[in-house]
Amino acid sequence: MTAVQEVTCRFPWKRPLWFLVGLGAAGAVLAAVRLAGRGGFLDAWLGVGVLLALVGVPALYALTVRVSADADGVHSRTLLRRRTVRWDDIAGLRIHLVHERNPRVQDARRLGLALRDGRRSLLPLPRSWTRDDPDFEAHVDAFRALHARHGAPESDHVPVISYRTAGYGSAGLLTVCVLLLAGAGVAAWCVPDAAAYERAWRSATPCAAGTPAMERRECLTTTAAVVARTEANQPRRRSWLYFTDDRPLERLAVPREAAQGFRSGDRVELTIWRGEVRKVAGRHYVWRKHIVSTGSVALLAAALALAAGYPGARMLVRLRGRRLPDDEVLPPALPFAGALAGTAVWLLPLCYLHPTIPLSTPATVAWTVAGSLVTLGLLCGAWRATRVRTPAAAADEHGRDREGAYRADKVYVPARFLEPTDYNPHLFGTHILLGDGPPAVTPHPGPGRFAAKPVPVERLTLKTVRRVRGDDGDTVPRSWHIAELDDAGRTVRLAAAPADLARVLRELGGPSTPAHPARTTPPASSTVPEP
Repeated sequence: MTAVQEVTCRFPWKRPLWFLVGLGAAGAVLAAVRLAGRGGFLDAWLGVGVLLALVGVPALYALTVRVSADADGVHSRTLLRRRTVRWDDIAGLRIHLVHERNPRVQDARRLGLALRDGRRSLLPLPRSWTRDDPDFEAHVDAFRALHARHGAPESDHVPVISYRTAGYGSAGLLTVCVLLLAGAGVAAWCVPDAAAYERAWRSATPCAAGTPAMERRECLTTTAAVVARTEANQPRRRSWLYFTDDRPLERLAVPREAAQGFRSGDRVELTIWRGEVRKVAGRHYVWRKHIVSTGSVALLAAALALAAGYPGARMLVRLRGRRLPDDEVLPPALPFAGALAGTAVWLLPLCYLHPTIPLSTPATVAWTVAGSLVTLGLLCGAWRATRVRTPAAAADEHGRDREGAYRADKVYVPARFLEPTDYNPHLFGTHILLGDGPPAVTPHPGPGRFAAKPVPVERLTLKTVRRVRGDDGDTVPRSWHIAELDDAGRTVRLAAAPADLARVLRELGGPSTPAHPARTTPPASSTVPEP
């Protein structure tokens, strides 16, 4: 690394930012003048002023952001905060991928600090919005050089943190899980009220003559009316029935189909219960107001609880991988999603058909017990599928299971080198051909050796076998492993499933796992908040 004395990061677009700040200040003045002059909030110019002021706030924030590093440490300054972190307190640097799921900015990156006390901190700068950003790489190299000179980094490797890796925060997952559980609790709390309301409606009878006014709310009152006109609007807007002489009411909100079913001049009979029109019966069309059933409310509560299980499963996977290095890719939580889907198959119908007393009959008890056993089996399978296995253990396990498949004379193994080489030009290889001659990289799963490029086995030396990390890219499956090979002084990565990788390494003439891995596992650390 070069002898860097100091590095400073600021947003480069100063003139546009100053223009936006000025525009925001003008908007704030305009909003204050309009508010003071008219004394009201319903004013178009006031809205324009507030909008311009809101645009100026982030521009002012961007102008004040400044991050610098020198011999004393890392200094960050924002609109509301100033902070200095000494190099002795920094264990290492981290690169965080942000907005990964947005295809337009999925390569955005930010630099973060890993402190020795286990905390994590994201720096506002430097930032990168593209994969190939020389300025960002130069700033990262400068930070690394200063850290190596004035601090004591735990490793030369800079982990790349993404939502697929350990070290990524779970604050967002926890928030979603809590919100869904809260919604499920509210829906479950409403089940008794919905059941009482539904029972009252089903047991309501026509009001008898002489019924007191206070009791007429609980019985059915009928009255005649004449439709004056109808208003059938688009599906997203309300449709209306208007009545002659505004009797018994001026208008009634109905679905679009009901507004189209009635005609002007139709004589209808209105059924009123608890002060609401529940039914409009005409000669050619009858409309009934929908009543939310108890089963629907219980179904909603169960669905929200099951939906909360998926972010909870993702947090569980992260908790199981808390001792992994920050950039190692975690197993997917999809097996738990399958268990939740299997649970929904038996739980949702049970909640819909028996919302208040699900264990009232022997049939429902047997239904619940059988479904619970199925769910338990699915959860056990998901727990086993998402366990974190070391490369050596996974290779041994898969090797015993698939030893018979390796006895074939010619095998096309799904594997690929992640660097372009003379035997993998333009990253064209998707498989490695074993048997029928020397190992070769092919762009197809066979048959034949068309476009095969022989692998120079004599110049490859195994350095280490590891799990997938964040800097390996999101195109490598989570369950694969990576073998780092020395190719005449250059490091190349070979990715494949654990059993396939062990087979390829044996064919290349090396052990399936090295005796002394090149990278050691750092100590456990806490996660960072999601950017």
